[in-house]
Parts: sequence; structure tokens; C-alpha cells
Amino acid sequence: MNTLILKTTSRFLFTLLLLLSVFLLLRGHNEPGGGFIGALVAVGAYALFALAHGVSAARKLLPLPPLRLVGWGLLVALLSALPALLLGRPLMTGQWFSLLGVKLGTPILFDIGVYLTVFGALLSAIFGLEEAAHHPSEDA
Repeated sequence: MNTLILKTTSRFLFTLLLLLSVFLLLRGHNEPGGGFIGALVAVGAYALFALAHGVSAARKLLPLPPLRLVGWGLLVALLSALPALLLGRPLMTGQWFSLLGVKLGTPILFDIGVYLTVFGALLSAIFGLEEAAHHPSEDA
């Protein structure tokens, strides 16, 4: 499976899939998409890259270990609920604010948290499965 064609095209597809992933994340509340589907596309990009170049090369492209991304994602999702509570509104009620002339809201923060959580959890599982496939234990 380690072919020149796969190695060459995986670099291009990796970038393209990550851009599509961010696009899906950002358009999630107005059109189909969001943090979950965006993360699935990003995991697909990393899985393809890992198949072509190895898990260690794919891990080097990550800013943080996958399980740490899960923790950050849960924290961001939790923090997105706090503005509504602080304003005396029901939990998870969307709140919008302007930052440097850009209108932002808590729903996108929640989607970013979902994105990081799903991305980290699935990537951790996929990397673990691929490493186990290449290095089977002596017990099995």
C-alpha cells in the first residue's frame, strides 16, 4: 500500500481536506456542516496521510497529542455555555458579541469544542489501531 502515487497525492489531498474541514466547521449553523462533520473530514485527512507516510509522520503534523485535543475541546465546549448562565439565561442559549468588527457567537465556540473533541478522540483511536496493525503484540 506504500506507493509513490499514494504518497504524492496524500500531501495534496491532506491540505485540501483540511481546508474543506474548516469550511464545514465555519458554515455549520447556517448550512449543513458544523464541528462534528468538520472533524470527521479532518480525521480522514490525517488517516490518509498516516496510511501513506506512517503514523509517526502524521503525529508530527499535530500541534498537540490527540487526547490533549479532546481535553481542550471539552473545555471550549463547556466555556461556550457560561456566557448564557452569567447573563441569567438558560444553559446553551446562544450569545453574540462583536470582536474587532466581526460578529461572533457562542454557538461557533461550541462547534469548535465539538470539532476538537471528535477530532482528538477519533484520531487517537485510528492512530492506535494503525500502530497495532503494524506492530502486533506477541500475545495475539
